[in-house]
Amino acid sequence: MALTPGTRLGPYEVISLLGAGGMGEVFRARDSRLGRDVAIKVLPAGFAKDPERLRRFEQEARATAALNHPNILAVYDIGALQGSPYVVSELLEGNTLRERLASGALAVRKSIEIALQVMHGLAAAHEKGILHRDLKPENIFLTSDGRVKILDFGLAKLTQRESGPQSQALTEDSPTDPGTVLGTMGYMSPEQVRGLPVDARSDIFSFGAIFYEMLTGRRAFHGPTSADTISAILKEDPPELAETNRSVSPALDRIVRHCIEKSPEQRFHSARDVAFDLEALSTASTSAPLKAVPAQSRRRVRLAVIASAVGLLLALAFFAGRFLAAPVAGTAAPEIQQLTFRRGTVLGSRFAPDGQTVVYTAAWEGNPREIFTTSEQSPESRGLDIKDAELLAISRTGQLAIKQHPQVSGNFARAGTLATVPLSGGSPRALLDNVESADWSPDGSQLAVVQFVGGEYSLQYPIGKRLFASPNWVSDVCVSPSGDRIAFLNHPFGGDEGSVMLIEKSGKPRELSSGWLTLQGAAWSPDEKEVWFTGTRVGGNRALYAVSLAGKERAIARVPGILTLRDLGPQGRVLMTQSDERQVVMVMLSGQDHERDLSWFDYGIPGGLSDDGKFLLISEAGEGGGAHYTTYLRPTDGSPAIRLGEGSSSLSGDGKYALSRVVGAPTRLFLLPVEGAPKELAIGDIAPAGGLFLPGTHRALLVGTEPGHKPRVYLLDPDSGASPKPILPEGVHGIAAITSDGSLVLARNESNQAMFYPLSGGAPLPVQGLQPGERIFGLATDNRTLFVGSSGELPTKVYRLNSVSGERQLWKEIGPADRTGSETIGASRILQDGKAYFYGYVRDLSELYVFRGLR
Repeated sequence: MALTPGTRLGPYEVISLLGAGGMGEVFRARDSRLGRDVAIKVLPAGFAKDPERLRRFEQEARATAALNHPNILAVYDIGALQGSPYVVSELLEGNTLRERLASGALAVRKSIEIALQVMHGLAAAHEKGILHRDLKPENIFLTSDGRVKILDFGLAKLTQRESGPQSQALTEDSPTDPGTVLGTMGYMSPEQVRGLPVDARSDIFSFGAIFYEMLTGRRAFHGPTSADTISAILKEDPPELAETNRSVSPALDRIVRHCIEKSPEQRFHSARDVAFDLEALSTASTSAPLKAVPAQSRRRVRLAVIASAVGLLLALAFFAGRFLAAPVAGTAAPEIQQLTFRRGTVLGSRFAPDGQTVVYTAAWEGNPREIFTTSEQSPESRGLDIKDAELLAISRTGQLAIKQHPQVSGNFARAGTLATVPLSGGSPRALLDNVESADWSPDGSQLAVVQFVGGEYSLQYPIGKRLFASPNWVSDVCVSPSGDRIAFLNHPFGGDEGSVMLIEKSGKPRELSSGWLTLQGAAWSPDEKEVWFTGTRVGGNRALYAVSLAGKERAIARVPGILTLRDLGPQGRVLMTQSDERQVVMVMLSGQDHERDLSWFDYGIPGGLSDDGKFLLISEAGEGGGAHYTTYLRPTDGSPAIRLGEGSSSLSGDGKYALSRVVGAPTRLFLLPVEGAPKELAIGDIAPAGGLFLPGTHRALLVGTEPGHKPRVYLLDPDSGASPKPILPEGVHGIAAITSDGSLVLARNESNQAMFYPLSGGAPLPVQGLQPGERIFGLATDNRTLFVGSSGELPTKVYRLNSVSGERQLWKEIGPADRTGSETIGASRILQDGKAYFYGYVRDLSELYVFRGLR
């Protein structure tokens, strides 16, 4: 239908044609009732021939009009003229992002500014259940006064035929081409390409592709044909941002990469989360590195985000940025009170029944863990004379559940003896061994526990009734206020990655929130409608989130550093620790007389030393490592590290290859050559947990788990292309060493006993003299002498143990000279008969805070 100047559509008088395309024509018109100019988009008449389609168009157009958000094109009215539906919207002055990109990449600052506004608009729409489905530069408008508007919101799905993708002609995007049921070529998510159902994460993928284009000036996914573009979307990652824009920081690169993950589970789960990270990045880049002023006795510090300040106000502005780098829109800044002031690590912490007293665990100035009390009215802390223990929970009647003598039982797990003791004083009463986590029932009569027993973590409620079990770490069990539900954190990949889980007392477990790269700390909201937790999907700095029982996530607060939720108290008070946590990598080389710090970024995990001692493999698992960790090869002469690829890895003896595990859904395994491109290995349904190269070869022993089975050891030959071959019985896991001739592997059975297993078959050989809880750090070239010790102490005493006779002698003590903030050594290996070794250790310096006003 052709409209000419002067034509009237109800109260609207057409003034001129603004543009035309496959989606219809856009006219400038005058609203005679309100005396304002508007834009009228007239859709093709064919849309009105299907009554159901027209009904749904009107329904979603009305929903979009109800959004009323400054970053979404305002829709004023809808109607129809001669069978052609039309939409009346605000009239914008400026140009589209596509037109702006015609002159090349945008500045980083401008790109972030646009991205933030787009994310705020998307978040507002997604929270009302409205998806865009055709986000592209043509649908992002930059107004003359600096605002960003998302166009055609909610129209993409309803203005397309509902047939499958095979009946749609996929077209290259252009200002005039219509979208299809799948979206616009080059910006579609993988699930759109496959014709699968989509949700908010599909819009996030499209945004990620646009964001990449803003920063680089070139499209993230593009090929000479539609088939090539589809292949790029499904299988290829765009080039590194730094290749075309060196001003892009690693943190910004990680945000973009996290948006365009192939699997929806590995992307940001909400636009609010993306905005959260972008605002935190923006704040961190502009805030001065000042120390926040601690709260004093009987005084609360109220924080507010200050747009511009000088002198003393600058400190307050930073304090707000430090603790609320990205406050939730529409909420007031909370009050924050610091409770601890000494140098060390704060662990398990809870509000006491009176609502004012706080009980917490800390290891101050390198001393063992101890339980203290403090209050919000005084900065002083008092020891309870409960040492070498960690607080787990407090009942309504004032009974403490504590974990005595905790020892390392996994990468993050610290199991100990569960005991109870009155807050008023007395001697602990032991209840159960090997407990990782515990919480009281609402009436204080029963305990829910996670116990490490029989090689698995068993969730029990009450004690003795198993509700859930996993071979990997299960943490932060918490009983709901009604006592009918249990929330907990499940870490199925061996680290602290994982999911927020829910289980009814008589039901099956279900996943509320997944894809978290680090996840620690959980608590129920008082109304039992949400589980609050701290985690992150990018880097290592955990933020505070909540998830509803229906799985809807929302971001609450973020700080520069690592947050760990400890408890939710009365009157909306939140108890959290904020940590400055780093993992340091230390190396001793043959012929040297002192250890050397070869750390690269903030949280390095050493994964192997080449036989010649020239190269150390490091997996960066913190903020510097990105969404899936990053593997670096670090020359031991101190030269800059070489990036090999994503994941956490082990190194071949010749230093030419790394075997890299990339956590995801499913977890993937790669061979990372020092020279050449990464190669994904075909491992079927096996979920890999790690492995070691066989001496003198590029074959490896892989520990993994197939669905419905227990962990076991597989033989992997990357050069053959064949699937891994199981070579040891189910339940055998935890490879500690391989003999120099490659004939025996030292691993642990289902009972966690260390045994030498012949790779050619036959009965395993026991290890004599190994004490409970001891780790194996290495195997000498005589294939019988082990380097063993307890990593739960610093410095760590390492012994030479004859695995046949059981005789031992002290070899050396290793560990940092300054033990403050450190309790154990992490990944470590002793090589070359003790002439060389490496280890990592974490230094966690933390403080305890009460937050008020978070919601």
